[in-house]
Amino acid sequence: MTDQPVHLDFGAPSTESIPPRTPGRVRLGVMGGTFDPIHHGHLVAASEVAAVFDLDEVVFVPTGQPWQKVGERHVSDAEHRYLMTVIATASNPRFTVSRIDIDRGGATYTFDTLNELRALRPDADLFFITGADAISQIMTWRNAHKLWDLATFVGVTRPDHDLDPPLAEGRHITTLKIPAMAISSTDIRRRAAEDAPIWYLVPDGVVQYIAKYGLYKKDALTAYRDGLPRVKDESGQAPQSTNNEGTHE
Repeated sequence: MTDQPVHLDFGAPSTESIPPRTPGRVRLGVMGGTFDPIHHGHLVAASEVAAVFDLDEVVFVPTGQPWQKVGERHVSDAEHRYLMTVIATASNPRFTVSRIDIDRGGATYTFDTLNELRALRPDADLFFITGADAISQIMTWRNAHKLWDLATFVGVTRPDHDLDPPLAEGRHITTLKIPAMAISSTDIRRRAAEDAPIWYLVPDGVVQYIAKYGLYKKDALTAYRDGLPRVKDESGQAPQSTNNEGTHE
């Protein structure tokens, strides 16, 4: 079949573009990402999509080994990224976190994630949420033509960000513009490496977690504490926790 452009709808979607609720079935949002670190943009995006699409739950799925980033940059240890995601989502009863990509091992592919979630949650209709810049490359993903049968796809992007539509078999992807998506994990890592403040870019507990384990420091050697990698200071010793650290594990 000849590929045709996917339809990308920006802004608030019309009711026609939102799949109707199936009686007796749960609507489950799936927010996949590296979350290195998770930040308020991710949380606002998940909350907004949950409201617009009437989702019952949003499960955050930190990647194990993200195939797109292999060889590009160092990705923080999966356990760190998982725990930061747990900390960030703990206060919202509609948010949960899954370890399926981390525990599966090997490279993380959306096709595998959605297949496993469908097996675990046969009662649920899945809505996959990710950055619209990533979703615009959907036809390069593993088993791309099979993804449409597994979930409804929702792309989130900044209000000033325009995209070229991906190619697929006449499929429809709804895209929401969300102001908080201007927050960047890349910028947060840079600021943490330079000891610049990251308060209010990420949840308070994540700020404390990054400080406790010395994440994103430049040229750091690695020690271990509580079974997790932790950078050493210039003396070669892992820094000690202060009294206000470690309130979220």
